[in-house]
Amino acid sequence: MTEPPSGDELLQVLATLANPHRLRVVATLARGRAYVSALARELGISRALLQLHLKKLESAGLVSSALELSPDGKAMKFYQVTAFGYQLTPTTIAAAASSLTTPHARTEEEPQ
Repeated sequence: MTEPPSGDELLQVLATLANPHRLRVVATLARGRAYVSALARELGISRALLQLHLKKLESAGLVSSALELSPDGKAMKFYQVTAFGYQLTPTTIAAAASSLTTPHARTEEEPQ
């Protein structure tokens, strides 16, 4: 059985998935791995914006990447979804909340 997430981990995952672009990235990658340019075209967003979202998803452990060479020698960064699953119940949330490292942990997207 998998260890339940710490409060900080759960907070990071939930904050990361609280963005519609990142939800769409995960949904698209759930169908199979993709390289950045193809993924940006499919999602209709710029590569720069996609890179920002992929970095946050990777930091939260929701996607992983691998650099590969194409047949013509170009470096291509492929992303894929990592296996993850979180069960949210009042009990798991209470356990996670009790392990937060600060009483009110701030997320990057929370207004100050």
